[in-house]
Amino acid sequence: MATKRVVLHASTAESLSRARRNVQNLLASRPNTEVLIVANAGAVSAALETLGDHTDQYLRLCRNSLIAQGLTNDKGIEEIEAAVVTLMELQTIGWAYIHA
Repeated sequence: MATKRVVLHASTAESLSRARRNVQNLLASRPNTEVLIVANAGAVSAALETLGDHTDQYLRLCRNSLIAQGLTNDKGIEEIEAAVVTLMELQTIGWAYIHA
């Protein structure tokens, strides 16, 4: 069976919280799933304000959102150029998209 790949899109603090729970639940049920959380807009500031947990390794912050909000990624969370580009590219190569 092929590895499943899922990208969770978080655009608010609430959706980031849901996405983090979704990752935990998904990996508990399907541990071989490849998963990413793509955060933009309000989810970026929420990611930087909340204590990191083990789901931060799956988190990608939109650099455009960081710049637009004047934020500094002092937590060292991996960044992507633009959420919209990453979401489009992942879906194009077969990743399942879920808006958290």
